[in-house]
Amino acid sequence: MQPLSPRPPVEPCSVLGGDRRRGKEAKTDIFPRKICSFPGASLTPATTMLRLTSARVGSLLARRAAATTTSSVRMESHDHSKVSETVDMSRPLYWDRLDTPLPDKPYRDVLTDAEKSLKQKEKGPWTELSKEEKVALYHLMFCQTYAEMKHPTSEWKTVIGGIFFFLGFTGLVFWWQRIYVYPPRPRTFESEWQAMQLQRMLDMKINPIQGFSAKWDYEKGQWK
Repeated sequence: MQPLSPRPPVEPCSVLGGDRRRGKEAKTDIFPRKICSFPGASLTPATTMLRLTSARVGSLLARRAAATTTSSVRMESHDHSKVSETVDMSRPLYWDRLDTPLPDKPYRDVLTDAEKSLKQKEKGPWTELSKEEKVALYHLMFCQTYAEMKHPTSEWKTVIGGIFFFLGFTGLVFWWQRIYVYPPRPRTFESEWQAMQLQRMLDMKINPIQGFSAKWDYEKGQWK
């Protein structure tokens, strides 16, 4: 077996129109073209130009899309009709809580003329205020009274109803599985089979000293 001859080295680049090494005088072109012979470089100039053109077109389209998106975002940011209302949590807020008798701000900020006159009357002696006016002044500062906040609600009915609903639904699912999913009940659960099994255990005198058969009177045929 003859050893393999080493592969001749490949020149990285050769000049088209140059030396063909066929024994003839090489013809030289005025403008020789170079083609690299390394792997993956066998591309024609037309293919190379096509790839460059497609790459440039892709980059231009990407820039145009980015510019369009940026302009649309800017237009939406300047459109105040689409901006949702937000709550400034740094400002005082009102809430009804049993553990906080005095909220940060009154319940009513904007007052009518009648409410403003009532607030002016509040600065005078309270003996001149009627019960209805005192209640109205209270509801200008607070929404609910402590009696209203402590009043029991009917939420427990919703909770109990939800619990019974899910229990009933679970029962229906179990009943459906018992009929259509589970296999038939084994015959070993039947009373006749258990009676025959008990009689067989007594006939075999299982654990006759201190166990099962020791509690059976074989002469009388009954349990001791």
